[in-house]
Amino acid sequence: MTSAAEPAAPYAGAPRQPEHGPDQDVPRTITAPATPGDRVFRGVLRLAGLSVFAIMGLIAFFLVLRGTDALRAVGWSFLTEQKWQTAAHNFGIAAVLPNGLLIAVIALVIAVPVALGTAIFISEYAPVRLRAALISLVDLMAAIPSIVYGLWGLFFLQPRIIGFVRWTANHLGDTLPFLKVRIGDIATSYTSSTFIAGVVVSLMIIPIVTSLSREVFSQAPQGEREGAYALGSTRWGMVRAVVLPFGRGGVIGAVMLGFGRAMGETIAVALIISPSFKAITHVLENGANSISALIALRFGESDPLSLSALMAAGLVLFALTLLVNVLAGVVINRSRSGATTAD
Repeated sequence: MTSAAEPAAPYAGAPRQPEHGPDQDVPRTITAPATPGDRVFRGVLRLAGLSVFAIMGLIAFFLVLRGTDALRAVGWSFLTEQKWQTAAHNFGIAAVLPNGLLIAVIALVIAVPVALGTAIFISEYAPVRLRAALISLVDLMAAIPSIVYGLWGLFFLQPRIIGFVRWTANHLGDTLPFLKVRIGDIATSYTSSTFIAGVVVSLMIIPIVTSLSREVFSQAPQGEREGAYALGSTRWGMVRAVVLPFGRGGVIGAVMLGFGRAMGETIAVALIISPSFKAITHVLENGANSISALIALRFGESDPLSLSALMAAGLVLFALTLLVNVLAGVVINRSRSGATTAD
């Protein structure tokens, strides 16, 4: 028999009471039923997302299918051969692939400091009225066709940069061998070079790196910005302590995306370079090449085997660019700025 002070034990069939008190908040999951319109919209979005993978797969399948004959003819030597003699079954991309990488690296060396400085200025220093105009100008640069950059580089930049290239080769060539020009001190020795092609390509990737970096910088937490100011930081101190660390992963991703863009540039490089099938070790002297320019310059005069070889070269460039973009996505997603964007 229980005492009056003790509560009676619940009977076996009584519902179990919640362990929380009446004043404690309990999270409750609210699910809204999907309407037919929601299901259609969700299906369209899912189809659009999957279509990207389908298109990429179809491109890869097409390149593999069309490049099979060339790869069967030369095998793995396609990656090690520096000549391009398709009639003799003696061809490969060992010369043009490093040259394309070198053009992309030169473009990044020039573009990244300019792009980061521009992004920081637009995000942190530019007046509000000027900021919108600068963003529009950067977007406009990205919209300019590549052939316009190529023509500008060929007819305007190249004649005017020869003096700088000659001075660099004469004064720094002995100290830095890759800057030395070995084919005579005449004007044509300094034209159509890897360096000039890299300068032109750098102008084409500056808008990409600037736009992505500015977007990442603008998402830096406002509370941390104000905390830095409250501790007596200057604006540059705040940028260095808050904005740059926050956007580090996004900047790395933007640079890698710009690198992929530089690797695939075709028309501008084809207009500038003097095609050369040899490994380039001196970037200031005449002669350069890249896979994309090789395809553009040789496509119209190719026999079936040569066309298959160009498709195989395009497959290598496709795989390399895809790898760079995937790595860029991984870096962005693992960074603090990428996680904030995903949330």
